[in-house]
Amino acid sequence: MTMASTGSDSDQEPRWLSDEEQRVWRVYLHATTLLEDHLDRQLQRDSGMPHIYYALLVHLAQAPRRRMRMTQLAMDAKITRSRLSHAIARLEKHGWVQREDCPSDKRGQNAFLTDEGEKVLQRAAPGHVAAVRQALFDRLSPEQLGQLGEIMRVMADGLQPEGTGADLPWRR
Repeated sequence: MTMASTGSDSDQEPRWLSDEEQRVWRVYLHATTLLEDHLDRQLQRDSGMPHIYYALLVHLAQAPRRRMRMTQLAMDAKITRSRLSHAIARLEKHGWVQREDCPSDKRGQNAFLTDEGEKVLQRAAPGHVAAVRQALFDRLSPEQLGQLGEIMRVMADGLQPEGTGADLPWRR
């Protein structure tokens, strides 16, 4: 059943995916879901933490003085502030991260990686890197690697346009 058009975009037929686009979309979803599960299981098994916790520890380890504003950490990790707050609370319970008031802004907080957190990260990193390499990089030719990098950059740039006020996770 087709509705009569009144001239607005919402009344137009959707641009359905072609058979090839549908095939690529399903393969993309399949591969990314399997990759995330593979990495999460490896980190849970070998280090007792989910992938997102590992990613947060990495961001903090790479920050100056192992500290970041919570808002910046949410942006870098591409997660909501609520999810970040929950994850940081769990990491604090393990003694891997601590929160502190931001000296330049009394409303803000910093998260910093503790010495124990850095040790945990150092123990987890070799197995995680091996899992990433085995699941992704060892399967691609140098040409495919370059193509994948360019494709992912184009996708990310389109999904987080500068200066648009787009509804992005770290703004929620």
